Amino acid sequence: MKKGNTIFFKNRPCILSHAAVCGSKEKEGVLGKYADVTLQDDMYGESTYEKAECKMLSAAISLAIKKSGLGEDKIDVLLSGDLLNQIISASFAARDFKFPFLGLYSACSTMSESILLGAALVNAGYVNTAVCATGSHFASAERQYRYPLELGCTRPPQAQWTVTGAGGLVLGRAQKGIKVVNGTMGAVCDFGVTDVNNMGAAMAPAAAQTIISHFNDTETSPEDYDLILTGDLGALGSRILKDLTWEKGYDISSRHVDCGEIVYKVIESEFQGGSGAGCSATVLNSYILTKMNAGLYKRVLFAATGALLSTVSSGQGESIPCISHAVQLEV
Repeated sequence: MKKGNTIFFKNRPCILSHAAVCGSKEKEGVLGKYADVTLQDDMYGESTYEKAECKMLSAAISLAIKKSGLGEDKIDVLLSGDLLNQIISASFAARDFKFPFLGLYSACSTMSESILLGAALVNAGYVNTAVCATGSHFASAERQYRYPLELGCTRPPQAQWTVTGAGGLVLGRAQKGIKVVNGTMGAVCDFGVTDVNNMGAAMAPAAAQTIISHFNDTETSPEDYDLILTGDLGALGSRILKDLTWEKGYDISSRHVDCGEIVYKVIESEFQGGSGAGCSATVLNSYILTKMNAGLYKRVLFAATGALLSTVSSGQGESIPCISHAVQLEV
């Protein structure tokens, strides 16, 4: 059933397992205790950062499948994407597996988009199982979107730090566990922000638009959720989001947490926090889902956010169109 922009999943696909890999910097924060693999060296034994990103994603997919108790022959499809040109991390990781691959690009909102689409496939009975995964690497993202690390450029105060990490989960059918109840599809939102360092300000309006759409379609309010989790708005973007939703009559301040705000050590000066496709993927597939399985959170609205820019569009002076997709998770 569909109402507005939200698809309601009658059969409520279940998260059978989840796994996360995080970098050496990320393991110092909340992820260190909950990630399945923490790296000592962000090169991960590879010769380039891009190869390391691909290896992390492949590891997260393999670990999620292993933890599900299913063999790879029982997986029907992989839905994945990343931030690099032609989604090479996801495409090259898919070479390691024999099941079908659907490549996605929704920038840093790829985790929630993949869950939404994977749940739709499982709910309709087109597939029995689907793996949803994404990741990012600080060094590969900086090289592609901003400057090579060797230049040693000064980071402005509005900047975020691209998370080095990958996360994945297996969707299927089960009587008990974390269910995907519904998914709200986001529309592209552009508030005219042109600063490629200010991702929080660019993406916050898209998050607000999707979250409000979700409340309207599902006839719920912020108080109905234990947690409203956004992807990588960071500290500044989170404040903007709360202001935007408050203006529309929704006070999410007591329920909202942003993955970018909590991913690193609080005592460090990390500018606005974390970003990247790996930000929400690692936090969700380590800390959040572990807490849900333990009963700490029973209903979570997960709305990852993505900036749909490229170096070409930025170089031509274009503003940054953004997107957010949301899924409602319940124990």
